[in-house]
Amino acid sequence: MASADCNPEVLTTAAHEIEASLIVSRLQEEGIRATVVGDYTFAFRADVPGEIKVLVPRSDLDRAKTLLETMKTDRADIDWSQVDVGQPDEE
Repeated sequence: MASADCNPEVLTTAAHEIEASLIVSRLQEEGIRATVVGDYTFAFRADVPGEIKVLVPRSDLDRAKTLLETMKTDRADIDWSQVDVGQPDEE
């Protein structure tokens, strides 16, 4: 892929690997190739902080940004007090 439009661009950074994976899954559902980088170093607990990035091809960046904003809006509409997350495990 020699085209500059195929070069990966950072769409966003994520706080957790799960968040990044959810973003990638949603983008892929819409036909946007997306990938996560930095997830292997994020859990490494040392003086060097990890950073999880979601990358998309430059040609899909604008559409991916629009979808990301839609995902944020959809998430804001969830009434988390009504979501059953189950009981914590006994230790």
